[in-house]
Amino acid sequence: MKLMSDRPYSDPEAAARKLIDLAKGIEAVQDGRIHIEKINAPFLFTLKASGAEFGAGIKYAIEKGWMELHESGTYVRLLTPGDDLMSH
Repeated sequence: MKLMSDRPYSDPEAAARKLIDLAKGIEAVQDGRIHIEKINAPFLFTLKASGAEFGAGIKYAIEKGWMELHESGTYVRLLTPGDDLMSH
C-alpha cells in the first residue's frame, strides 16, 4: 500500500506551488487570464496528481493571494509576480 506521503502533491502548498509554476509558463490571454485546463491537464495527466490534489492546490493558492479563480471556474489569474513564491 502506498503511503500518502509518497505523493509529491498531497501537501496543498506543494500542489499550489506547482500550479503557480505551471501557470507562469503559459501565455495568458485577455486580461491575464489563463484557461484552467492549461494547468489542469498537465497537473493531472503529466504529473499524475489527483483531482483532490488539484482542488486543494487551487484553494491554497487562492487563500494565499497567489491566484484568483473566476466565478465561472474557466480561468485563473496570477496575482503576484511569483518568483518569491518559489524560493521557499
